[in-house]
Amino acid sequence: MQRQVELERILQPAVQALGYQLWDLEVRLGRGRSLLRMFIDRDEGIGLEDCERVSRQVSAVLDVEDPIPGDYQLEVSSPGLDRRLSKPEHFGRFKGHEIKLRLRRALDGRRRFHAELLDCVDGDVIFAADGQKLSVSLTDIEMARLVPDLDTHAQQRGPGQPG
Repeated sequence: MQRQVELERILQPAVQALGYQLWDLEVRLGRGRSLLRMFIDRDEGIGLEDCERVSRQVSAVLDVEDPIPGDYQLEVSSPGLDRRLSKPEHFGRFKGHEIKLRLRRALDGRRRFHAELLDCVDGDVIFAADGQKLSVSLTDIEMARLVPDLDTHAQQRGPGQPG
């Protein structure tokens, strides 16, 4: 976790300077080759050219800073329609959307919820599930993902545009 925080600190300015948001990072250190997977976003969406552009810039930063020991593979991608939500700003951006939550420990006898995201206030995620309004600390969430709204996505793309 500490390595991920350090990598975000190093890479965030380079990604922002190109006009993108560093949505998330996955870091998997291995004996042979490690993996650094970055997810970038912007309002207009992300295409292959965006990923290539960020990859070139981030590679240069990583070459100078050298924060990952040994060989590693860098992947740059869009967070996708079913994006992972992990930061307060992620939850704030998607108020009113459907989400899937998996908690670290049970709440009302359950660890998994399909819910409507209501808000994120002071590190607490507030959601509605099965007619109840519930709240959990962000630190108690093991995994949260946006449930894709394919109808809205198709309308935003327009006819004849790629997904």
